[in-house]
Amino acid sequence: MAIADMIPDMDAASLANLRANALRLKASNDGRQQEQASALLPLIEAELAAREALKPPKKSAKKKVVAVPAEPEPA
Repeated sequence: MAIADMIPDMDAASLANLRANALRLKASNDGRQQEQASALLPLIEAELAAREALKPPKKSAKKKVVAVPAEPEPA
């Protein structure tokens, strides 16, 4: 099975590790490894983006409402 076919089934840690390795190999001096890493990176990035899109939106911090005492009405 090719690595590209395994990407959707990888857990988050394995996918992050694969991305780090692909980035490292892309910067290497070995042309074959650079080509393979360059081919995998878009697939990895697409999978990461798809997973991020499936996450529920983050809850924003609620602002604390402070009651301000009403001013007395003029007599």
